[in-house]
Amino acid sequence: MARPLLWMVDGLRSNMRGSGSSPTPRVVVIGAGFGGLAAVRGLKHARLDVTLIDRRNHHLFQPLLYQVATAALSPADIAAPIRAILRRQRNVRVMLGDVIGVDRVERRVHLASGAQVEYDWLIVATGATHSYFGRDDWAGHAPGIKSIEDATAVRRKILLALERAETEGDKRRRDALLTFVVIGGGPTGVEMAGAIAELAHRSVNDEFRSITPHCSKVILVNLAPRLLEGFPQELSESARRDLVRLGVEVRNSTAVEDLGPDWVIAGGQRIATHTMIWAAGVKASSAADWLQCSADRIGRVFVDKFLHPAGDQRIFVLGDTAHFHDSDGAILPGIAPVAKQQGAHSARMIMAVCSGRSEKPFWYRHYGSLATIGRNHAVADLGWLRVRGILAWLIWSTVHVYFLANFRNRLLVGLNLAWNYLTFGRHARLIVGDIALHESPHPYPVTGD
Repeated sequence: MARPLLWMVDGLRSNMRGSGSSPTPRVVVIGAGFGGLAAVRGLKHARLDVTLIDRRNHHLFQPLLYQVATAALSPADIAAPIRAILRRQRNVRVMLGDVIGVDRVERRVHLASGAQVEYDWLIVATGATHSYFGRDDWAGHAPGIKSIEDATAVRRKILLALERAETEGDKRRRDALLTFVVIGGGPTGVEMAGAIAELAHRSVNDEFRSITPHCSKVILVNLAPRLLEGFPQELSESARRDLVRLGVEVRNSTAVEDLGPDWVIAGGQRIATHTMIWAAGVKASSAADWLQCSADRIGRVFVDKFLHPAGDQRIFVLGDTAHFHDSDGAILPGIAPVAKQQGAHSARMIMAVCSGRSEKPFWYRHYGSLATIGRNHAVADLGWLRVRGILAWLIWSTVHVYFLANFRNRLLVGLNLAWNYLTFGRHARLIVGDIALHESPHPYPVTGD
């Protein structure tokens, strides 16, 4: 293991500090997602004061959020308290706070509480949120899943639809309750559609008396001409075939024109539905506004080859928040491996500069892309190898379990995935909250086809 970092000269320390600052250089990391956590862990053996700020107290494994939304996993299975993860890293202080601004001249981070945190180095890894392409009014009817709150709200919506359909006597209303529309054909949309199909067609098969697997309809609406555009054509087509076998109706090259509380208009057709899930677009956090930097159309900060914005060598911007071109000129996607590698790189570069070495450009190593469609169905593009079916599903399962935050999460998720595989069970089918107080039995009228 690396030995603690030793400073080369006292003059370097004084150059890194503003007046009245701590004798030990300070690194502030905003965001405890994949990139932020990788950066903090990369500084474990550095003689630095590290402050990690996040608006939530937990690190979330977002790639498995759809499993929470479809009742396969519980929230605690894929999340862990940040303080617990970093409890043995003595140079780290964790702060629960909402960042509202950054003063790049004075090197201060401003929090909504009024507190200010000074820094010598700043790492911004604040991720992304949903984008409705200018139709933010759709958010209340077609939620996305970026947080535990999002996932549990979608889970509630799906489970309530099944429960109400069980006792609904009106066929048109019942059909609407049992119609699930997923908007977006990327990995999240494909995985969500497949999971809903398995839940509605298999997992509840023996538990309901009035509805059968054939009653439910899952529709995947995709603006692009094919699913999983980041994957090779043959894997994209394989995913489409697998979804169809699961009972999903795939509508490619279809735009969503409008939607409301119990309907969506897509491709000129009105679909009566009570459950819509948004997986069609994202936008970056407000980091560009905080830093007063230029950004692309979805809010990602333009960074140089060292991950610095506008030449500010004291700031690194990572992951979904950064607009970075690789050696081929392509923009790196907002996926976990990119954020983790950038976080580790920023930590190494801070330690390199502090020890008198020069920075090196960031270089992304792509290990492959994975997407699961359902039980025994997945696709994997590893560059040198393209696989589908059960082998790809096993690779996907192994990778996702391995990269969870701690051993407890790995154990729980591994056991739950194995149990779900053997039984088709969905153990987390809990509808929380007082339904009678907050919702009427039929909150949305069916207004017609």
